[in-house]
Amino acid sequence: MEGQSMGTEQILSMNGGCGEESYAENSKIQTTYLSRTIPVLHTALLDFCTKTLPATITIADLGCSSGPNTLLAISESISIIHNTCCQLGRSPPQFCVFLNDLPSNDFNTVFNSLPKFQKRMREENGQDFGPCYITGVPGSFYGRLFPANSLHFVQSSSSLHWLSQVPVELSDPSNRALVNKGKIYISRTSPQGVVEAYSNQFRRDFSSFLKSRSEEIAPGGHMVLTYRGRRMPDPYPDESCLLWDYLGLAFQDLVSQGLIEEEKLDSYNTPYYEPYVEDVRAEIEREGSFTLHRLEIIAAPWDGVNGGHKYDRRKTAEMTAKAIRAVNESMITSHFGGQILDSLFERFIDIMARDTKEVEHPSLVVSLIRKS
Repeated sequence: MEGQSMGTEQILSMNGGCGEESYAENSKIQTTYLSRTIPVLHTALLDFCTKTLPATITIADLGCSSGPNTLLAISESISIIHNTCCQLGRSPPQFCVFLNDLPSNDFNTVFNSLPKFQKRMREENGQDFGPCYITGVPGSFYGRLFPANSLHFVQSSSSLHWLSQVPVELSDPSNRALVNKGKIYISRTSPQGVVEAYSNQFRRDFSSFLKSRSEEIAPGGHMVLTYRGRRMPDPYPDESCLLWDYLGLAFQDLVSQGLIEEEKLDSYNTPYYEPYVEDVRAEIEREGSFTLHRLEIIAAPWDGVNGGHKYDRRKTAEMTAKAIRAVNESMITSHFGGQILDSLFERFIDIMARDTKEVEHPSLVVSLIRKS
């Protein structure tokens, strides 16, 4: 991954399967974000149901990944629409559901879970439920994925903080002014140009995302997005940067031990960004295709990876390391090779366990309506 010229589509994939190091087993904090998004999702769907509904409602989940969270939001959305139609005396609609993620996603695990999901939905919603047709759609959501005006409701959770690529300005190793020395993400020691490069890449990506969805979502259709973001304009808050700083320090330890080259670390940047909430609002207004219905901030606790259990600092550090590894392993392996992974995350655990900081992890919840 020299110079990191490859797009995220080629290097990013959550760890598949259901093993100890899989994303499925290490995505408890994402479950927290999903559960705290449900009230906004519910409001958006009730508003959607007040309109004349088609006989078949088409829903897309963008960045579905695999594991227990994949069908959680979909099941909520479908059940809300079905039950609201029944309460209003309408005939229950059919559902067409598209599950989207990058081609490297573990779609096999998702597909294997569908028979059990269909059975549960019929049991919970009654025998008049459905039918519900589910299809996998591989591809990047930063471009077009669906025919024009074909979608009625779009949802995405814990995905849009991943950029389409490392900011292009950071991919030129000869530009020493933009070398993020010893870091893998924005930090207080990062040059201002690094911060601006990340911000500019997010604006380009989010604009492309909104433009693509504006062509695919029918007028009056809804979209609910949840992704990591900042509640303050400061680009360096611990809420956004602390865990990345821990991982950067772990990488620096490997450099000092001679396990990786310093130049190799300096050329590695994570294709990730947490935007300031007001910058998101401004970009939605600038793009112009959607009405902003709601924009809220939710937060998971510092130990949200524990799924509500209370553990000591070291145990929480171990759980955090597993969660970060499940998401970042493919990118780290692409750049450094897989031989460093165990040593890297052992050091991460030690660094986090020694610290005493406890910071929340905020996310943005954005509810949009496609303008007519």
